[in-house]
Amino acid sequence: MTQQIVIDPITRIEGHSKITIQLDDNGRVEDACFTVTQYRGFEKFIEGRPYYEMPSLMGRICGICTISHELASAKACDTIMAIRLPEAAHMLRTVLNLASIVQSHALSFFYLSSPDFLLGMESDPAKRNVFGLAEKHPEIVRDGVRLRKFGQEIIEWMAGKRLHPTWIVPGGVASPLDEETRDRILSTIPEAYAILRRNLDWFKRSMSQYSEEIRTFGNFPTLFMGLVNKQGGLEMYHGMLRVMDERGHIIEKGFDPLDYTDYIGEAVEPWTFMKFPYFKSMGYPKGIYRVGPLARLNIVDICGTPMADQEYAEFRQLDRNVVLSSFYYHYARLIECLWAVERIEALLRSPEILSPRVRANATPNSERGIGVVEAPRGTLIHDYEVDEQGRITRANMIVSTTHNNLAMNRAVQQVAHRYVDGSNLTEGMLNRVEAVIRTFDPCLSCSTHAQGELALHVELRGAHGELLDEAIRG
Repeated sequence: MTQQIVIDPITRIEGHSKITIQLDDNGRVEDACFTVTQYRGFEKFIEGRPYYEMPSLMGRICGICTISHELASAKACDTIMAIRLPEAAHMLRTVLNLASIVQSHALSFFYLSSPDFLLGMESDPAKRNVFGLAEKHPEIVRDGVRLRKFGQEIIEWMAGKRLHPTWIVPGGVASPLDEETRDRILSTIPEAYAILRRNLDWFKRSMSQYSEEIRTFGNFPTLFMGLVNKQGGLEMYHGMLRVMDERGHIIEKGFDPLDYTDYIGEAVEPWTFMKFPYFKSMGYPKGIYRVGPLARLNIVDICGTPMADQEYAEFRQLDRNVVLSSFYYHYARLIECLWAVERIEALLRSPEILSPRVRANATPNSERGIGVVEAPRGTLIHDYEVDEQGRITRANMIVSTTHNNLAMNRAVQQVAHRYVDGSNLTEGMLNRVEAVIRTFDPCLSCSTHAQGELALHVELRGAHGELLDEAIRG
């Protein structure tokens, strides 16, 4: 009879999930898995609703990834309408998406993960949070608050409110940008640059303290996937999907996101509510791939902005061909924030962004629509089919966190094998198993549908089922 450790729920992530670690009779790790304990119902909820309601409905999947879901949904509706958007609409949507990237990355880096870097993986769990961090490093916490506010204020000023705005619509956006709002956003950009420069500096210095975690936190060969533009540069709103292997070889230079079903399959397992996407040509589960900040910086040839390209050059020196360790997701988030601020500034300084032409109108002209964007956590796909009246008959979504499901499970196994000793269970061991999940910054309300609240109760049981040790939080 095997022993089992259950970490339920995983802390400092968005949503509810658990990790189950199987031990042999000697307390050594045999296996580990990451289980999502929520379910998602949005693909069924929307059946029968008119397509033009989708962006505002889909934005309510999550309070963090609202803009990403609205954009992917609106792009799917654009293809249902078979229209060409005004250039200003593309630009405004892009700015809003970049602001969402910044606020989400700031939440992940400063609020959820930096307590591990700055307070230590072994530190007191009662203090290992943003409140404990505020006592020891108040200046960094202030920077995190200010950077997240930067992104949220752009969303509020442009779209009307920070959470679940209805400004993104099929065919473009609901209203043009005015000069006053543009200038207000531009006035906040210097502070955002200063915050990112300070925090990139200390984080790069601190990475030397975590060489063991870098070596073992999701450090294994996989494919990587994300959007790139025509120049092979970093892209979040519109482009082609590129796939690269662990040696830096491009498997797919760029395929049309509308053809995603030709390349991506979806498997299911009975022990989790989250699907397992895989690269079809390699089969399941060999077709494991990663998306998100680490993947995006691996697959691109260039970021395309001066300061981000300088940081990108340093990032690529971390490994010979491809940066494999998932620990570097954190570093990639800061680089992407810098790039996003540079892109926001460049777009806002373009005269075209103030154009009053921001929306195209049409009735449904296609039975199917697919929208793809890069959300903070990676590639996001919305796929709808409609009837003659434009009502949704079928929907499929592959959310960023879902793409990473195979990789997260393998990462948990790697860290558990390296750190967990069933005969001497410690807080630091369990925290590292959780921390590797935090590198991916999973958003489980996006990939599933939340129900209820769970507390943390970890039990260590002997070979015959007897309770040896336990820890209860909350």
